[in-house]
Amino acid sequence: MKKAFVDSFVGSAAGCFATAGTAMTLGIIAGGFLATGAIAADVPTADVPTIGMEQVNSVSQLTDVQPTDWAFQALQSLVERYSCIVGYPDRTYRGNRGTTRYEFAAGLNACLDKIQNLLAAATADFVSKEDLETIKRLQEEFATELSALRGRVDGLEVRTATLEKQQFSVTTRLSGEAIFSRSDAMGGDNATGFGRVPIDAGRGVGVQQNRVRLNFLTSFNGQDLLTTRLEAGNAIPTLGSGGTTGGANSAYLLYSNEGRLAYDNSSVALSNNSVNLSLLSYRTPVGSFATVTAFASGGSHFRYAETLSPYLDDEDGGNGALSRFGQFNPIYRIGGNGAGAGIKFKLGNAFKIDVGYLASRANDPNREAGLFNGNYSALAQVSIQPGDRIGLGLTYVHAYNNAGDFRYGGAGTATGTFLGNLLPGSQGAFPSPPNRPTVTDSFGAAGYFKLSDRIVLGGWGTYTRATFLSGGGGSGDIWSYAGALLFPDLIKRGSLAGIIAGAEPSLKGVKLAGQQRTVVDRDDAFHVEAFYRYRLNDNISITPGIMWLPALNQRADNDDVFITVVRTTYSF
Repeated sequence: MKKAFVDSFVGSAAGCFATAGTAMTLGIIAGGFLATGAIAADVPTADVPTIGMEQVNSVSQLTDVQPTDWAFQALQSLVERYSCIVGYPDRTYRGNRGTTRYEFAAGLNACLDKIQNLLAAATADFVSKEDLETIKRLQEEFATELSALRGRVDGLEVRTATLEKQQFSVTTRLSGEAIFSRSDAMGGDNATGFGRVPIDAGRGVGVQQNRVRLNFLTSFNGQDLLTTRLEAGNAIPTLGSGGTTGGANSAYLLYSNEGRLAYDNSSVALSNNSVNLSLLSYRTPVGSFATVTAFASGGSHFRYAETLSPYLDDEDGGNGALSRFGQFNPIYRIGGNGAGAGIKFKLGNAFKIDVGYLASRANDPNREAGLFNGNYSALAQVSIQPGDRIGLGLTYVHAYNNAGDFRYGGAGTATGTFLGNLLPGSQGAFPSPPNRPTVTDSFGAAGYFKLSDRIVLGGWGTYTRATFLSGGGGSGDIWSYAGALLFPDLIKRGSLAGIIAGAEPSLKGVKLAGQQRTVVDRDDAFHVEAFYRYRLNDNISITPGIMWLPALNQRADNDDVFITVVRTTYSF
């Protein structure tokens, strides 16, 4: 009985092994290898799946094997008598695919193990010397490959043990981003800066700047996420030297607040590569229909709400648009860099509702500060994304700010003109925006449409109605809009070309004490941006680009300003 088994098994196996690379070879490898749970070789055969294969009990279950096939009998013996191969989930055998010697050796070893197990259950009298010599010869033939496989498995075990030993936390992983940036400003020789002060030297000098982020991402149950972000940089705004404007506030040193790069910061804390906590948030799902994000520091509405700006939105990182304005609708920046919470509700697969509340001085115990008594902004948004090709959202933000504190962004990271941010002392309006507490109601719309996988249209618009409190009251109208044309995967997969054109937040009208006042500088603060992000590999990208500001500080009479940028981003 046992001798008949060995004759049949060895004969079938030897016949198949002698034709490595044929249908039967792959069958034994795929079957014996996967059926016994062995670990796959480092170099699997291209386009041959190695998961999801199922044991078959009859060769008739394999739909692409016919009785007329030359290896049918050998295959039938291995399948039905010895269960030495498996099939794919769709009940196919795919016997015409090629294989590697490592895969072949793994399959051979699995089948030989079956022989050894069966022999161990019987007595030696049932096995002839010739049969054992055949088995021995096959083992010796592939000894090198089998040894290499064992070495690779041992190596993987050593490396796994090393990683487990050296990891700093079982719940936390580290990610980061480093930006090297070279930028130049040209033009603007006769421009006026903050307070309509003439600029002595409008043309800036070329600068080399950087910004580094380290993210500690912690999950306690596999679904939640605690984000702790440390950040350092020295990226001062490109149009950051006004010459004669002066003032204790670093923003007073800017001769324009336009053309701000996504990673610059005019606050002193980031000007000398000082490390600070830029974001501390915790996100967790609530059932299957909602996600809650709580912010202890660095909270902004764009960190939880749908901005509907694919490809451009990188949360002020180094892989989206070059400018802060070009990433998404400025409405999401109102009341930024604060503490609070946001909730995202999913209504089916297409509809989403975002609501949130942020306080920019939540840590301040003074009477006109804190979580509810000081500056705050509340957002409500509904969006629809039926599939991955189109999206549309409508947004409303209600905010209150103490005198001089309104911004489309946090301290040192605002976007838009000085007038558009209602900064007191901006003399482009007569009189300048009043230094009074302000209530704002902002209405925005944003959307995108993918014409194809390689062409995407996008855009947004926002109107803000500002109401000045005390001092006789008054109001202001602020507008902003943009359109974008994007070309994902241009030339190389992962690359992106983009053109963005629009107007940064601009003050268009002022009414004080019931009277309409003239806004001297009321032109749209046009912003045109073009860039191309070339992805060298999964971790490095280089983005050259240019920005054109034809109406700096809302004055079409100002000389045009051009800002050139070469941004190199390292992600890890």
